[in-house]
Amino acid sequence: MNLTVFDPAKAHGARRPEQVIFFILSRQTFAIAADAVKEIRSTDSLAGAAIEIESPEVAKVRHAVERSHRTYYVVNGCEHFHLPVSRPSLALVLRQFRVVLLVDSVERIAEIPAVYPLPLAFSGEERFWYRGLAYVDDRITPVIHPAGFLSREQLEYLDRLAPPRRDLQQRTEGVIPA
Repeated sequence: MNLTVFDPAKAHGARRPEQVIFFILSRQTFAIAADAVKEIRSTDSLAGAAIEIESPEVAKVRHAVERSHRTYYVVNGCEHFHLPVSRPSLALVLRQFRVVLLVDSVERIAEIPAVYPLPLAFSGEERFWYRGLAYVDDRITPVIHPAGFLSREQLEYLDRLAPPRRDLQQRTEGVIPA
């Protein structure tokens, strides 16, 4: 006789625990997968390397930064999520996306049991911002989708505005005749 045991994780799709970084923006808590973040830096450490960009079409981006031979765009988290302006002190450099997210602080790094799907009440642009919701310590926290900060079209637009990368410019200066 073969008995089947009910497994709630299988009943609701394959949800598994994951490490996340809880961070604060304008007194609101958010979470992002820890493996989506390459590094956490102070905003002061990036200030000297930041190149100012004027982009009226992408107002949440005002600076670009060169990191590991790539141009990253600095996204103001409060503007992205339509929250009251705050003074960010940390920058989350994302791993697979050319985004540096400005945040007020990091609350903690923890393991969450699962990311639950967004309710249908999330019907606008926020469906692109969030992967789902996490329930931890009697709180529901939105889990950020790292690809939701800048669309492909926005990245292409910003690439056209950004000054040419210094390393590329130096390599081509010796090749192209004057």
